[in-house]
Amino acid sequence: MNQIKPSDPSVKKESFTVELGESVSSPVRIRIDAYIAALLPGFTRSMIDSGNSEIVVNGKKVKKSRMVKNGDTVEFHYTMPPSEHLVPQDIPLHIIYEDTKVVVVNKEQGMVVHPAAGNHDGTLANALLHHTQGKDDVSESNRPGIVHRLDKDTSGIMITAKDTQTHEFLSSQFKNRKTRKIYIALIKGIPAKRTGTVTARIVRDPRHRKKFTVTEDPAKGRDAVTDYRVLRAFYPGDGSVYSLIRLSPRTGRTHQLRVHLKSIGCPVLGDPLYSRKDTMFPAASLMLHALSLTITLPDSIKETRFYAPMPVRFKNILDCFLSNRVLIHDDEASGLHL
Repeated sequence: MNQIKPSDPSVKKESFTVELGESVSSPVRIRIDAYIAALLPGFTRSMIDSGNSEIVVNGKKVKKSRMVKNGDTVEFHYTMPPSEHLVPQDIPLHIIYEDTKVVVVNKEQGMVVHPAAGNHDGTLANALLHHTQGKDDVSESNRPGIVHRLDKDTSGIMITAKDTQTHEFLSSQFKNRKTRKIYIALIKGIPAKRTGTVTARIVRDPRHRKKFTVTEDPAKGRDAVTDYRVLRAFYPGDGSVYSLIRLSPRTGRTHQLRVHLKSIGCPVLGDPLYSRKDTMFPAASLMLHALSLTITLPDSIKETRFYAPMPVRFKNILDCFLSNRVLIHDDEASGLHL
């Protein structure tokens, strides 16, 4: 994004022209806040709907509920909340890589990425602010640069920026789908096809505000695409089956992997929102982990792949299968080469 004023890097402005691919017989209708959220992955609907944002269409300020149409010229303004609300906290971080511009971490399960309602501190942002303050190589560290997010109970690799320019450089790669992310999950069941792609639009569940679901209505929700490959299948002998699966999301929707897996009848083991408590592993927490991220760093022309090893909680369950001599099916083509 471009800064409105060089002296105020907390104010952001983004301009674009709407291209909906509208047809005469079936016009596309989409709220402008949903449209902006789809274009700018770094901004959630709650951020866009907050008092910190302003939307201008064709030169006039409009409400977030306005429907957009082809040819509209949209300006989106967002002012970062004051940084003094974010308190630096000495929270241990598992740092995978660090240089003068980025910090790459292996986020622990249970850590919230950024303060929000119900989680005002103890977040990754609080920890990063403490980690970067006072270092000579940090020029704009009064607000840590959260580039992308993971759910609270999803562990794994995350990259963060130390300055505004780096934040914009990295964010543009996520926005333009230039990054490659690989997740692993332990799921209940096994997909009908061992390798495949889930293409199902995701919409907020009208019956549960914290949940999402899939929809076949092309006018609702947001497009979402997930590639998957079953690596191992486990048959305990009681009629149940569990799978270790590799996931490669092409889009980055909220709860995308969890919703897509549930939609094909294979919810993530330990998922408190989209799965029931498992009888064999009743104490299992969410078995979803961001294993790797491939991205281009500033001042580099080559991609870099960062890797966060399989967590202990995964290994404990896999060891349980192995120690009890559970029947196992291996994908010979991929094995455990993740």
